[in-house]
Amino acid sequence: MLDAEADEDTEYAAKEYGSGFVYIPFKKNVGFPALVNEGLGRVSGKYVLILNSDSIQTEGALGKMIDCLKNNPAVGIVAPKLLNLDGSVQDSCLRFFGPLTIVARRTFFGKTRWGKRLIEKFLMKDFDHNSTLEVDWVLGSAMMVRAEAIKKIGPMDKKFFMYFEDVDWCRRFWQNGYKVLYLPEAQIYHYHFRVSKKSGGILDLLINKYTWIHIQSAVKYYWKYKGRSTPKPFRVG
Repeated sequence: MLDAEADEDTEYAAKEYGSGFVYIPFKKNVGFPALVNEGLGRVSGKYVLILNSDSIQTEGALGKMIDCLKNNPAVGIVAPKLLNLDGSVQDSCLRFFGPLTIVARRTFFGKTRWGKRLIEKFLMKDFDHNSTLEVDWVLGSAMMVRAEAIKKIGPMDKKFFMYFEDVDWCRRFWQNGYKVLYLPEAQIYHYHFRVSKKSGGILDLLINKYTWIHIQSAVKYYWKYKGRSTPKPFRVG
């Protein structure tokens, strides 16, 4: 972003959100976890909202997430229902998954009956997404986190440049006795564009750098948890 543009955005945000607003500039892309962690090191308060810039809040969404954390001390992360711009539901709450699920999502294996089952289980297609539910993990693009839990668990793992940092973080919350909750009554519109899957299949493996970032993050994640079972009550799909 050009300095002039950054100054304009900072001035607008300060007017909109008050003197407590702090703009943290980065001269290069340091990755999603690094951005989040920088913010976590500067904020105060009981609850921390992590929200992508390509999001539009519906009325009362944040208040509902705050109330949820206030009334449920065992919950460490609460996430809203994410909606596409046309109002359809995004796949934002998901099950823990093994390497075969990644293969199914990126190759012809996903067209087979077994591959389709893996993908459907991962995406929680058996759930209507209109009920509050404890889930394995939620997308990092929209979540509200209990600050005291962050102090116990730590920030996002900086080994991940992009992808799997939210899977890893939610897993660590579960491992430390905190629940991850999907709250559909809180709704946020999100322009979700999968940059790691543009052309699809083998072509992405050859030319899409984000596909390789995704694969590298997957390797780091499974190496980190090699030989360890996923937290109860959930199992790898």
